[in-house]
Order: sequence, then C-alpha cells, then structure tokens
Amino acid sequence: MNAIRLALALVLAFAVPALAQQAKGGKAEETPAAPVIEQKPAPYDERLERLSEIVGAVHYLRNLCMDKAEDAWRVSMQRLIELEAANEPKRQEKLTAAFNRGYRSFAAIYTACTDSAVVAEERYRNEGATLAAEITARFGN
Repeated sequence: MNAIRLALALVLAFAVPALAQQAKGGKAEETPAAPVIEQKPAPYDERLERLSEIVGAVHYLRNLCMDKAEDAWRVSMQRLIELEAANEPKRQEKLTAAFNRGYRSFAAIYTACTDSAVVAEERYRNEGATLAAEITARFGN
C-alpha cells in the first residue's frame, strides 16, 4: 500500500521539526493526465483526510515561525496525493481541501508567530505522527 509507505515517511517527518513547507511564488509542473479510476473509499480515508488537515496546519505554522520559508510539508502532501489518489479526482479534491482547511484555519488566527502558535505547531506535529503511525500499523501490510 502506497499510503502506508508515505504514512511511515510522514511519521519520520513529523518527528523531525526541521522539516517544513512551501516557498512562496513557486510554480507547479504539469504532468500528463493518467486514466481516471473511480474506486470506493479506502477504510482509512477519514484518517488520511485528518492527516492532510494536520499537514496543512503545520505547513502554515512552520512558515509563520521560521526565519526562512520551507516547502517540505507541502511537498509531502503532494506526494501523498500522488501515491494515494493519482487517478481518483474526488479523493484528490478531498485531500487537497483538507490540507487547505488546516492551512486556512490557522492563517485566520495567527498573523505573527507567538508562543501559542509554536505550541499549536508542536501539538499538531505530535498528532500527525501518532495518526501516521496508526494508519501504518492498522492498514499496512
């Protein structure tokens, strides 16, 4: 399962606070369209959506509080979408929406790095690591 491998990678990413997010103004590369495959939801989709939301929140908070913008969290999310939902537009939309929801929820509250923003980022990283480990343990092969 590709999600399991990525979830494991995310566990490691959440454990290493030095990783992070998106440089502003970057352009996405276009890739050839793959055939669309509609599948029923995976049993871990709700957890994957929550993980996506957490990654979006951490992405925002880390960029807010770091001296230099980071792109690793956004890149990790893009990789998760590629592995989990490459040919499933509805799943892609759900995961992307969850990431954006997490990002926007903190962008609406924090405009400057504060002690509470640092604590929130740490708590979300911990929750993400726990969730990624749970997905891997429960649904991995």
